[in-house]
Amino acid sequence: MPPTLIVSLRERAVFASPIAFLMTLAFINFIGFASWQVLLNNFAKEEAGFTGFDIGVLQSVREIPGFLAFTAVFLFLFMREQTLAYVSLLLLGLGIALTGYFPTFWGLLITTAIMSTGFHYFETANQALALQLLSKKEAPRGLGRIQSANAAAQLTAYGGIAAVYFLIEPSFEAIYLVAGVATIGLTIVAMTLFRRFQGTVVQNKGIILRRRYWLYYMLTFLSGARRQLFMAFGGFLLVERFGYDVASIAKLLFIICAINIFAAPQFGRLIGRIGERPTIIMENVALIAVFVGYAVTTSGFVAGALFIVDGVFFTLTIAQRTYFQKISDPADISPTASVAFTINHIAAVFIPFTFGVIWMTDPSAVFMIGAGIATASLALAFLVPRHPGPGHETTTGWFAADAPAATRMPAE
Repeated sequence: MPPTLIVSLRERAVFASPIAFLMTLAFINFIGFASWQVLLNNFAKEEAGFTGFDIGVLQSVREIPGFLAFTAVFLFLFMREQTLAYVSLLLLGLGIALTGYFPTFWGLLITTAIMSTGFHYFETANQALALQLLSKKEAPRGLGRIQSANAAAQLTAYGGIAAVYFLIEPSFEAIYLVAGVATIGLTIVAMTLFRRFQGTVVQNKGIILRRRYWLYYMLTFLSGARRQLFMAFGGFLLVERFGYDVASIAKLLFIICAINIFAAPQFGRLIGRIGERPTIIMENVALIAVFVGYAVTTSGFVAGALFIVDGVFFTLTIAQRTYFQKISDPADISPTASVAFTINHIAAVFIPFTFGVIWMTDPSAVFMIGAGIATASLALAFLVPRHPGPGHETTTGWFAADAPAATRMPAE
């Protein structure tokens, strides 16, 4: 692309818009990840011969980069959030492109680790950018629009894969290669067209933990635990117990994304209108019902419907991010985004492996424990203030401080 044309395009409003930038990168991220995800259970079972235990191991490996996301704070010492986002998307695409060439236990573990490193570091950088570039007033709606872009990307991936399998049934190798190359290509285009974006507040360096963020940390931890249970075993149950094939899984995910394209911005507006506390309560009530339903149902249709409900209500987790934005020091956003991803993935590293063992004896117990985790999160949701802010982080004031102290571990 000629340099003069690139400059001309960058001057256009859309390529100078933070929300357009965030939505575009989110779209690219989920074009790749959704393609990898929708094929995973069938690829693992049909090509690599995975059992429920093997899936648990794989999901644990997939979450290790998320657990290590706190190391992004050290990358931020010499790399802007936008640059890290681009590098991460390129790594994501590479991992996806290689997946189909290694249909073995160890091969799938290695390619998953590469893919997951790109995915989780992108999510860390993108969340940090979003909370810096969007004001507190526009953040709920803006994050909803970003989730809508995620859904549009997933809709494109799932719909395309379902259509391709209906027409020609290509190899897993071919689909993974195309998805990976597309992710890399779209990232290069975005790097070429979008201008530089950076928040107005200089971010604190190093790993920062503050006592007054304790409720946000706990909500993040429990959210990660219950989400990983469902991601690791929700789709696998549909495949193993109810015989869902690739096209059937893709259709369910297609429905979720079609709903979320329109529902996500509305959920964002809802959060802006009613606040974070009622939203987090509503999300957890819905998840308890989903987990219990998954544990007891003997109907493939009901299980599929519950899968859709979970996918739609997951959008409401953006209320946790806007809650943090309201209570935080603006200079803490990047380091806390990194720490939060690690906290979110503490349970995710051991839950899939541990519960893979439980799955082998009683799959229903996995989902009942998930309902218990969602119940604990519901109890904590009642501690979120109706109008959160610095100095008003919880309704009780437990662990709060008038002048918040920080525990800082500087980079070596």
